Parts: sequence; C-alpha cells; structure tokens
Amino acid sequence: MGILHDDVVIITQAEKEGDPSVITINCPDKTGLGCDLCRIILFFGLSIVRGDVSTDGKWCYIVFWVIGSPETRWGLLKKRLVGTCPSCSSASGISFYRSELQPPKPPDVFLLKFCCYDRRGLLHDVTGVLCELELTIKKVKVSTTPDEKVMDLFFITDTRELLHTNKRKEEVSDYLKSVTGDAMISCEIEMVGPEITACSQGTSFLPSAITEDMFDLEMPAELPSGSLTSRSVSVTMDNTLSPGHTLVQIICKDHKGLLYDIMRTLKDYNIQISYGRFSIKQRRHCEIDLFIVQADGKKIVDPSKQNALRSRLQLELLRPLRVAIVNRGPDTELLVANPVELSGKGRPLVFYDITLAFKMLNTGVFSAKIGRHLIGDREWEVYRVLIDEGDGLSVPRNKIEEQVWKMLMGWE
Repeated sequence: MGILHDDVVIITQAEKEGDPSVITINCPDKTGLGCDLCRIILFFGLSIVRGDVSTDGKWCYIVFWVIGSPETRWGLLKKRLVGTCPSCSSASGISFYRSELQPPKPPDVFLLKFCCYDRRGLLHDVTGVLCELELTIKKVKVSTTPDEKVMDLFFITDTRELLHTNKRKEEVSDYLKSVTGDAMISCEIEMVGPEITACSQGTSFLPSAITEDMFDLEMPAELPSGSLTSRSVSVTMDNTLSPGHTLVQIICKDHKGLLYDIMRTLKDYNIQISYGRFSIKQRRHCEIDLFIVQADGKKIVDPSKQNALRSRLQLELLRPLRVAIVNRGPDTELLVANPVELSGKGRPLVFYDITLAFKMLNTGVFSAKIGRHLIGDREWEVYRVLIDEGDGLSVPRNKIEEQVWKMLMGWE
C-alpha cells in the first residue's frame, strides 16, 4: 500500500515571521537520503534548527524545522525534495550508495558567455541570477579587460533541463539584463561537450605550500590562534545503549550547512542512520544524537573504524571548508576549497557566498576560476579568486579572509 505523491513531502509554513516552518518527508529509505535532502535545503538558503529522522530499514520518516525568508520558493522546494526521494516501488529493500555502480547520465553542460561593463558587485549579482534560475555553476572563468569590461565564462547545468530551448535561454538573458541594465553588452548560451569543459580549466597545478596546509586531512593536535575553523567539536561513540546500533553524539556550534556536513560524511562512509535527533540550543549550541549502522546492518564495533569515523566527523565540522589568502607574484589571491561527495556533488552556493563577501567589502574581483582537484584520496572543489587591487588593496587581507569565512559559515 503506497502513499499519495503529494504526501511524500509536506511543508507547513510558519504562521509568524521568525518561527520555523516544518518540512515532513515520508518515503522509502536509502543511504545518503538525508545528505541529499539537506543539500537541497541548503541550496534554497534555509537553516535547519531542529530535525528528527527515523527508519525501519525500508521506509523513513523525516521532519525538519527550518527558518526561511519571505522570498523562499516553497512550491519549488517541495518539487525538488520530492524529486530526490526514492519512488514508492523501491521500498522492498534499502538502497546503499555504491560508488562503483553505473552513475546516472550526467546533465548537459552549457557555456554562458556574458560580457558587460564592470562595476563593483557585478559578479555577485550575476551569480545570484544564476542561482535563482536554478542554474548550477560547474566551472567559471572571469576576467577583466583594461577598458573596464568583464568577460564571464560560466559552465552551467540546468536543474530544470530546459536550457536547450530558446525560451529558457531568453529567460536567462532577460534576468541578467534586469540586474545589469544598459551595462550588458552581450549574452550567449551554447551547449558544449565534456572535452570543452575539461580543457577550459587549464592547469590543475596547486602550489605544494597550499595543498599541505589547506588539504591536511589529519586532526591537528591543537588549532593555531586565529585559524579559520569552527569552534570546538565533541564527537563520542557508544555501543552500550542499543543492542543493534552505535550511538554517535555530537556537540558543536551551529554553522551554515552543519547537518549537511554530517550527513555528507556519513554518506561517504556508507553509514545508515536508523534514528537521529538534531536541535539548536541557546547561543547556537547544537546537540546531535544519531543511532547508526554499517552497510551490513550491524553496529560499528571495530575500534579502528570508530576512530576513523570520529576523526573525520570532527575534522569536517571543525573545517567544513578551507579558506586562505596567498601571494600570487605581486597579486593577492583568495582560495576556497570544499570536499566533493563521492557522488560527485559539491557544496551549493559557495561561489555565491564568496562574491557576496566581496560585494559587502566593496572589493573588486579581477579574475576567478573554479576547478576540481584530486588531492590525496579525495576530490576537492577549489575556488581561486584574484583580487582587483587597483590603486592598492583598501581592505586588509585578513579582513577579506575573515569576511569570506563568516559568509560561508553563516556567522554574519
């Protein structure tokens, strides 16, 4: 006996401004479902302030209490959440994520060539339009000419899968025209093959000094003063409270995408959450209790596996992203990196937050690139932003680094 399609996701909007809205999800289960749902919620700019997850191994029931904004597109959010949930016909057995399985057909990639007269905040406004239209930026190359024009090359995919149509292309052009006005010179969109996107990024070289510091996957004995990390994180594991599950208890400070970072890590380890509870207390103090099992349905009893999972959770919550300001010859470059899921997806809205930080600081961007880099045994999405210093950098370097970190963590 199934359930109605409309009942898979039910959204009850808050009656008062500032109160949480409630998202209820009732569908077949699969490992990584919580991660996929949290990623969509993060993409729509919502903050999860409380959550309950339970499953019997075949069917799951999830409730998220979220804080949104008057601009939240609830109908579209529901559509995206429903599209992520497994179909009712898959409830006969739980589906564990396997990286070696044949991946689904990748979405078509399009090249958006956008030329415009430059101004401060332009890159963020363009990025905001692409996000609003559900266009995912896969790679970008932004450059500024001596005559104060910008040529932006965005390699994008369309969540709505309509960018091959003239109507959708005109919609994108019209939206960009609305935010740039007469400053827009041209806007062209064309489909490109994978060989074009691969060649467009140029060298994948990253200086060793950067990789050693930014991509260190070991838990430091102590954090250096002034380092850009989250606050202290406590992760404990207990096998005595449940005969069939390992209890993971996490205590930390809230940050943007916190639940996504936890779910993403568990998904990469192929861990199934049987029951979980998440809540934010006073002063953004978070407490998370998760009853988990391995892919074989058993608790984690191997001490080495426990230590590996505990260390990875601590590291991912202390440093969910990596941010650094470095010298690039006479210029200054910002680097931001975030780990890519085993499924190939990266954290949403990172470039949006970076460009918003630059706009708030009234600091220009001379060029920007996004690339994927395999460092160690993990893939990273690396954002490289060359700062427009003009007659001199008016904002201290550490201020830029701090502002970008605050925007990415939602601590503004």
